[in-house]
Parts: sequence; C-alpha cells; structure tokens
Amino acid sequence: MNLDQAPLGHDIAYPGQYDPGLLFPVPRADNRAAIGIGASLPFQGCDIWNAYELSWLNPRGKPQVAIGRFIVPADTPCIVESKSFKLYLNSLNQTRLPDAAAYIERVERDLGAVAGGPVRLQLIPPDAFNRERIANLAGTTLDDLDIETDAYTPAPQLLRCEPGARVVEESLTSDLLKSNCPVTGQPDWGSVQIGYRGPKLDRAALLAYIVSFREHAEFHEHCVERIFTDVMAACRPQALSVYARYTRRGGLDINPWRATPGWPAPPMDLRTARQ
Repeated sequence: MNLDQAPLGHDIAYPGQYDPGLLFPVPRADNRAAIGIGASLPFQGCDIWNAYELSWLNPRGKPQVAIGRFIVPADTPCIVESKSFKLYLNSLNQTRLPDAAAYIERVERDLGAVAGGPVRLQLIPPDAFNRERIANLAGTTLDDLDIETDAYTPAPQLLRCEPGARVVEESLTSDLLKSNCPVTGQPDWGSVQIGYRGPKLDRAALLAYIVSFREHAEFHEHCVERIFTDVMAACRPQALSVYARYTRRGGLDINPWRATPGWPAPPMDLRTARQ
C-alpha cells in the first residue's frame, strides 16, 4: 500500500465526528521480506500502543477520559499508521456512548478490521492513573561503555559473540536507540531491551550496532524485527527477546516486542521516564 496516501506527513483537518474510515493499514509483509522474513514468522510478540488522549461523551454529554493500552499481535497482516490512529481516536471525542465497555467494543472492532486480526484494548480510568508505573527497562545497561563509532545506518556486521563465548542468559539495555520516521524524517527516540540465552554477546559491539540505527528510516515495529533477525543471524542464541519502548508523539507511544516462542512477555503496565 502506498504511504503517499496515508495521513502521515500531510495537513489533515481534525475530524468532528466518528469515522473509522480514517484508519490506514500498512502491510507488514514488504518490510519483513526485505530482512528475509516470510509467511512463517521466527518470533512471537505484539505491538503495545499507549494512548494518553482518549475521550468520549457519556449519554448525558459529559466528557469521559482514559488512558488506553492497545495490544496488536505481531502476526496480524497490517500495522495501523500512527497519524491515522490518532485522527481516528479523536473522531470519537464527541461521540456519545453508554459506557466504557461500549467504547472498548467499538474501538477493538474497528482496529481489528484494519489490522486483520484481534486487537485488545484496556482502558485505565482516571482513578487508576496514579498506579501507572515508571521505571527503567530491566537489565544491565550498555550505555556506560566507552565506544567509538561512525556507523549510523544499520550495521549487522558489527555484531559478534565474545571469543570462545560460554552460554549465558542475560538482559542488556540501552537508551541510545534512535531511528527516523520513513515518511516525515522526524526522530524516533527509544530504549531497547535485548534478552537472550546463548553464546555471550560482545557488549561493545552490540551497543555500536544499536547506535547504528541513528540515521535509519523505518517504522518502530520494523526496527525491532530487524534487530531480532540481525542478532539471531550473528550469534544464533537459543532464545531471544527484543523489546523497545519509544517516546510518544501525538499522544501515542509504540512499544514493539518480538521473541522466540516461550519467552515470557514483558510487563505492559510499565513505561520509561521519557515516555
């Protein structure tokens, strides 16, 4: 599907009434094919979207607000383009609904139709806002390593295991992940957690590889899948998990997670301070 037809990068009037036709699908297949992923996925996972500007009207016209957490399975055929998602959510601002359950039912139906599979929505009401957790991603940070690099487009050739590496299980993190929107060129800032069981990764090489995304233009979901396939190809871990949490734009943050089957899902109710 041609991204020139998407709302992203264009001036679009904000909708005054409910319009599910605003949602714009982006097929996953083309970007996956470019990194050697076919119909049989080498990972499980999901995309976790957090929306901080949800609102609708109750039957008496009183505004309701909530934070929304959307779970989009990685095996759905399409992602939803982010600006179209924002426009769609705003189209519900003046919509009267009987209760929060009706909001959830409508939004899950509309998003599922565009993504091509079931999408789950959890609403966090205002009286639960103070229970939202903020913390760093769990693991050992790589960012204290003193590396030298001039690679700012993905450089999988940097990845390597330590010489004679023993098998370990560890979780490594970095707050230095940055890529760019492939349509607007705007920077996408993120933190990444790489958990694995296998030959010990060279940590300095891994950090240089993460930094190499700095001038790369690709959607969040595809960056995470690229990291997963590159690490898997370079070091053949027995198990691997890649989880990125990107800072929000337009009231939305996107947090893709990809892992070998059986790896436990990350906590979805925790966000970083930058989010």
